[in-house]
Amino acid sequence: MSVKEATKAAPAPVRATPEPARPVKKNRAWDEAPRWQIYLPLGIYLLFTLIPFYWILLFSLRPAGSTSLVPWPVTFEHFEKVWTERSFGTYFTNSVLVGVATLLMTTLVALAGGYALARFDFKVKRVFMLALLCSQFVPGALLLVPLFEIFAELRMINSLGSVILAETVFQLPLSMILISNFIKNVPYSLEEAAWVDGCNRMTAFRIVVLPLLRPGLIAVGSFAFVHSWNHFLFALMFLNNQDKQTIPVGLNSLMSADSVDLGALAAGGIIAAVPVVIVFAFIQKWLITGFSAGAVKG
Repeated sequence: MSVKEATKAAPAPVRATPEPARPVKKNRAWDEAPRWQIYLPLGIYLLFTLIPFYWILLFSLRPAGSTSLVPWPVTFEHFEKVWTERSFGTYFTNSVLVGVATLLMTTLVALAGGYALARFDFKVKRVFMLALLCSQFVPGALLLVPLFEIFAELRMINSLGSVILAETVFQLPLSMILISNFIKNVPYSLEEAAWVDGCNRMTAFRIVVLPLLRPGLIAVGSFAFVHSWNHFLFALMFLNNQDKQTIPVGLNSLMSADSVDLGALAAGGIIAAVPVVIVFAFIQKWLITGFSAGAVKG
């Protein structure tokens, strides 16, 4: 028998069936915590944060003299009382005017100053930046006497303009530093390209740089608005007439040495908090982006 015939007669080798691949068990990393270790502290913190808000809501919605832990039956008599009898409608309007005016003035002035700090070099730049930083350590109470003297000479006492100017001065240093960092994150080559295309510096800034600063401007503006909305000291010292007061001073007027109307005070607190919550709900996306961008060292 030939070799070819012997090869044909030999049985074919049996191939081993491959074993199915076993799933590889993924070991948990040492720095990866179980889900319950994340959600449990967050839940406790959320509960601890929401309890005071629920307590304010409870006092504002339940009838006077009730001790129920559930606001039932729901009544809005406290809101009606503070809005009409305690002039909270006027306080609310004044606070909106002060907050919006402070937002606009702070943003515009800080935008101009921040651009100068980001794009120009001058001899006293470091000293000026140091002065801006050091001004943040000065409490607002120390500014009351000099500001009062200035506004008295300008005959601006008992006008909303004095509070707006004081709030703007108080907010400008930090706002200017933040906006300068935002502008440093915008490549300078974009402005140079606009100059080559025939734009002047102002036009290049308006067309190229300003649209990229939207998150930063929203962050700075919202910070100025919230601070002026909640600030109590300047409005208390510079405003005398009741029709010129703001919401923080109005809330203080609900507390007396003899008694405190808890229902009216809680309703006033809800009125003061709701606009800020609504504003932050709409600008949350740009606010987080803006503060994270401004925190980057240029």
